Order: sequence, then structure tokens, then C-alpha cells
Amino acid sequence: MQSKPTTIKEIARILNISPSSVSRGLHDHPSIGAVTKEKIKQLAKSLNYEPNNAAILFQKGKTYTIGVILPELSEYFFSVAISAIEDEAIKKNYTVIFAQSHDHYEQEVKLVEKMKNQRVDGLLVSISKETSRFDHFEKLNSFNIPVVFFDRIPPLKNVHYVACSLESATVKAVNYLLKKGHRSIGMINGPSTLYASEERKDGYMRAIAFNRLKFDPSLVVNCDLTEQGTIDAAGQFLNHKRKPTAIVVFNDYVALFLIRHFKKLNVINDYDIVSYSNLPIISYLDNSPIASVEQYPYLQGQKAANILLDLIHSPNSENRAYYNTIVESDLIINEVKE
Repeated sequence: MQSKPTTIKEIARILNISPSSVSRGLHDHPSIGAVTKEKIKQLAKSLNYEPNNAAILFQKGKTYTIGVILPELSEYFFSVAISAIEDEAIKKNYTVIFAQSHDHYEQEVKLVEKMKNQRVDGLLVSISKETSRFDHFEKLNSFNIPVVFFDRIPPLKNVHYVACSLESATVKAVNYLLKKGHRSIGMINGPSTLYASEERKDGYMRAIAFNRLKFDPSLVVNCDLTEQGTIDAAGQFLNHKRKPTAIVVFNDYVALFLIRHFKKLNVINDYDIVSYSNLPIISYLDNSPIASVEQYPYLQGQKAANILLDLIHSPNSENRAYYNTIVESDLIINEVKE
């Protein structure tokens, strides 16, 4: 069996000196004589002593770890954001702990508590689609654990966040479809609990109003981002009296659900679809969205990580301004189907 790691107390017992003397000797403190210091180091080396970094960092009041809570690690957007977060954390000698809420509020609450108990120095979060209460994050203030939200952010004023300009992105998407001649444009939006859904709807309404068209609320349908939810939303358009000829959908995953459903019904060529996320895979599809909003996940992750690290290392200040960083989006036009 593997023996237990050697401790400072064990070295002190063998040399018949205090543990504090051993500690000072290992750190070349001038209060420890050269002979004693050499004995301490030689014994520590022979016993394969390694310092307990966790205990040392705990004494310093920092663990040099940051926590990240995301809906799904498998999603392309978040996997790219993770790469950026790790890259920035490594530069500052930080370790990153990742966890998934799987888009469930209760899971998210539990993970926040676990991150607190792990004594992370700060937390990066993209909230779940079910999250409409935020007291579990507010409780972290009393433990001096800063939180930075990114991509999916809460509809709160006094929070630090990095997000894409989804409202302006939606204006671009709807204007693009209007220029192609569409006059009845549907939207399959996300859950109403998500601030990102509200931004998409606001952008849709802005574009419709700017082009002097009448807004029809029945053409904006919320769904839970699942395949069945997408099919149910599509059904409302198929039976609509103003049957849309183009649809803006919440993201590329919803677009894939919609495309598969429309192909089964043999109506895929009746619609132009615009989505968000700009997944690399859509450029390889026979029936792909004609455009997708690029939300720059690496840049969002990079900026969020740097803000968090700045908050961790900056002195506490009640008058500190909140970081509200917006990453401009781009509408990426794919090959137009004939």
C-alpha cells in the first residue's frame, strides 16, 4: 500500500524541533540557522516531502481556482468559450472547475453551493433556461466571490456580464429576409424566462416597425429548445392564416430540428430559415439556414474570464462600476438555396 504523504509535523518530530521551525527552514527564513536549515531540507528530500499547496493557498485566502457553470459542455458555443476561459486562466496560474446545469434551475442552485464550498475565487456563469430567480448568486456576495455572467445573462442591472448584441443581430436577420422579399416572417424564440429571448423579440419588432409593417404577435412563438418543442412551434406556422415564408429561430440546434421536421413533411423548400450561433456544421448541410448570427464564443469567454480575474485581484470597492460588455455580432450569409 502507498504510504501517506510526509507532513511538516513528522519532520519536526524526527528532528525534535517545532513544526513552525520546519516551515521557516523550508522557506529559507533568516531566523533558522544554516545547519538546522540544511538538516530540515535533507530530511524533507529523503522523505519525499511535498508542500500541501491547498493548505498554503487556503491560509493566503485564495485557492487560485475559478468555477464555470454552463448549460451543456457538449454545445459547440460553450466548448469554444471553455477554451478561451482556460487559456486566460492558465496565463494567471488559475485552475478551472467546470460544471453543467443541463438547463435545470435546481441543478444550477446546487452547483453554485458546491462551488462556494470548494472555495472558488470567482464564478463564471451562463444561466439555465429555467432560471428566473437569482438569489443563489446574490448569496455569494457575503463570501466575497465575484460572479460574471456571459452569453445567457440575467435581466438584472447590478451584475457583471459579457453578452452578444442579440437585439441588433435580430434586426440584421429580419432586414435581410425583408430585402429578399419576405413579408410574413415567423420567429421560433426560446423560453420567455431567458433575457436572450426578450432581446430577440425586441429586435424582431424593431425591424418590423422600421420597415413600416404591422407586428403580428402570433408570428412569434416560444419553445423550450427541445426537438418536440420546435415541432410544436412549427405546427403553429403551418396552420397560420398568414403562413410565413421565412422563420428566424433561436439557434442552430433549433434550426436543425426544424429542418429535419420540414424535410419529413416535404416542405423544406417553402421556407428560408435564419438562425443564431453559426455552427461550423451548417455549412455542410444540403438544407442549411441561409444565414446565421455569429456570436463569437471565444471572445465572449475571453472577456468574461479577464473581467473575473480583474475582480478577484482588484481591491473591494462599494463604488466599483459594473462591467457590462457587449460583443458585436455579425450575420453570416450562407449559400442561398435556389
